[in-house]
Amino acid sequence: MTPTHTDPLPRFPFDTETALEPPPEWAEFREKCPIAHVALASGDQATLITRYDDVKTVLSDPRFTRPTPADNAARVADTESGGVFNSEMATVLPQHGEAHITWRRTLGKWFTAKRMNALRPGMAAMAEQLIDDLVAKGAPGDLKAGVAFPLPVWVICDMLGVPDADRDRFAHWSDVMLSMTRYTQAEFDAAQLEFGQYMGGLIAGKRAAPGEDILSALLPEEWSDAMLIATGIGLLIAGHETTANMIAKMVAMLLADRSRWEALLADPSLVRTAVEESLRLDANAGVGMARYLHEDFEVGGTVLPGGTTAMCSMAAANRDERAFGNAAEMDLGRSPNPHLAFGAGAHACLGQPLARTELQVVLEVLLRKLPSLELAVPADELRRVEGLAVGGLRELPVRW
Repeated sequence: MTPTHTDPLPRFPFDTETALEPPPEWAEFREKCPIAHVALASGDQATLITRYDDVKTVLSDPRFTRPTPADNAARVADTESGGVFNSEMATVLPQHGEAHITWRRTLGKWFTAKRMNALRPGMAAMAEQLIDDLVAKGAPGDLKAGVAFPLPVWVICDMLGVPDADRDRFAHWSDVMLSMTRYTQAEFDAAQLEFGQYMGGLIAGKRAAPGEDILSALLPEEWSDAMLIATGIGLLIAGHETTANMIAKMVAMLLADRSRWEALLADPSLVRTAVEESLRLDANAGVGMARYLHEDFEVGGTVLPGGTTAMCSMAAANRDERAFGNAAEMDLGRSPNPHLAFGAGAHACLGQPLARTELQVVLEVLLRKLPSLELAVPADELRRVEGLAVGGLRELPVRW
């Protein structure tokens, strides 16, 4: 997997000077080298795909899935095992065929539009409480720590029947497991073990006294404990980490140009399309999705040999002028908006209805309660989270 080229390969993900602007390499690669060789944090070589049609083609092909430890895939992280995408969880959860479809269908019942609408009032009440607490502490405040992080944690904990009081513990475990460059293999192994033991204890408790939650509802499925634990960990990580980061990034994007916030205040019916446009324009989305090609595959006029690890940059694809008019511009009313922020195909994000609902509710409540909200620092001084597979802001300083 070590690059053999005489010239060093570009390092992916690319660095950016500011948290809300995309790296210039996205546009350069889309135009000049849409199927490109890059080096990951591990030093392993992968193939970076940046055009919309190509990314969608690879993600939608049912033959290819996330790399598993059985594959000789490029490692995303700089640890020996290569991070969460190459971890034990990848072997426990079904990645292919009928078993994968059944697993998704079983969980998908908990993420229907009907269920999401039922959760809205509780989400809104929680958002209002968090905003009141933030305001009570005085301006400036950190919207990420005060609102963006605790809201999705509370929601996914409630859905899974997990004590909200434990959120700092699993937030740490999540960060370690999503690390590309921040933690050692020993720290990763310890976090995975501790998280597994924690989730195993929760599931044992639910066997003794089931509740009205997803984990309790999965017990009759006759899944192995390992599969239940991996499912619980996966939902807990995905259910809070990406959404918490996206809430902060969305609000930052809307406040970076105050005319956007003013437009939403004038017409709150734009909230739904503004959320979708924020998802599309996310310049700090993280590493993207890896796919391991088990056989030769032609994409974008290039044949990728079997054994290739393809890194699909949905964020770069979402700015492709071939798919979106004025792709670099934020159009709060853009419709249709077939962005790839949640992926595509059989492995598209299972929880996207939940993420969309949370983003919409938070934005609605913020507009109503804090119409004077503004950034407390210049947008180009916002600081990125570094070294994780998902992108985010370290904090979001605001005043009102």
